[in-house]
Amino acid sequence: MVTEGGENFSQGQRQLFCLARAFVRKSSILIMDEATASIDMATESILQKVVMTSFADRTVVTIAHRVHTILNADLVIVMKRGIILEYDRPQALLDTEDSIFASFVRADK
Repeated sequence: MVTEGGENFSQGQRQLFCLARAFVRKSSILIMDEATASIDMATESILQKVVMTSFADRTVVTIAHRVHTILNADLVIVMKRGIILEYDRPQALLDTEDSIFASFVRADK
């Protein structure tokens, strides 16, 4: 039974429904703002694989605090208070010793 507004679903379940809707609609742009923050790591891993394959020919903007969520992105932008501090391919940022992004990855391990 689904209640009005889906209030009987968890936040993670609601996020998965939104992703499914974007997939079914064949949206050309997908914006994921902390889309995996409320789901477990195993489900997030599956979700990342689905996004990489199903949305491979579309634009995906991922906003995340979990660094591993964006390691496979084409480009990474590190921002603070709306100001771009770094912008490059993830590997290029990781190869830069004083990179803020690299420090995030080191701290995440």
